[in-house]
Amino acid sequence: MADKNTVLVVEDDRNLLDTLRYNLKNEGYEVFTAADGAAAVAIARREKPGLIILDVMLPGMSGFEVCRILRKEMTVPILMLTAKAEETDKVVGLEIGADDYMTKPFSLRELLARVKAMLRRAGMAQTSQQNEEPILKVADVQVDIARHQAEKGAIRLELTPKEFDLLAFLIKNKGFVFSRDQLLEKVWGYDFAGDTRTVDVHVRWLREKIEDDPNEPKLLLTVRGVGYKLEG
Repeated sequence: MADKNTVLVVEDDRNLLDTLRYNLKNEGYEVFTAADGAAAVAIARREKPGLIILDVMLPGMSGFEVCRILRKEMTVPILMLTAKAEETDKVVGLEIGADDYMTKPFSLRELLARVKAMLRRAGMAQTSQQNEEPILKVADVQVDIARHQAEKGAIRLELTPKEFDLLAFLIKNKGFVFSRDQLLEKVWGYDFAGDTRTVDVHVRWLREKIEDDPNEPKLLLTVRGVGYKLEG
């Protein structure tokens, strides 16, 4: 089981790696570090950290590949770092299972706030499972909270951890409209302004998996000028 007080930082920039390690330790976290993708995968498998801060640009195996490998094996929250401002990198990172991303250069204070929020949210999700309704349903979509599985009809849905969290939250609050900021607070655990494009990307990919026609959504609807809601 993951230790929520441990963080794995994967970064090949030694100065940034040392800075992140120092500040995270000051916040009370146990910190593991890796400077390349292969080491990151090995450490994550061995130590099972509570959260991974993962740079995209790494020697050898990229951060994207590390994310793909680990996401198949564990539900650990992953915060990706990218030096690129291109939307493509951010979308790819979220598509393959990252929970969120930050673009360099970033505010250290904001990164620490995101780490705290992501770990808090992960801990809350883990402890609240006992009190959850075991099965959530909307239309032909079914979510099994205890087993952390979702199905559409008889087809098993391959959801990233954050897609699962978003779907479960929206089913539990079916019919209610939530703004992007509210979803960042309720699903990502952020009590500060985050990048709402993170929400949009997760909604887009969730529609690909739960809608009969993602271009004509019937379940996960956009309420123009407000946000999103789940119907059914």
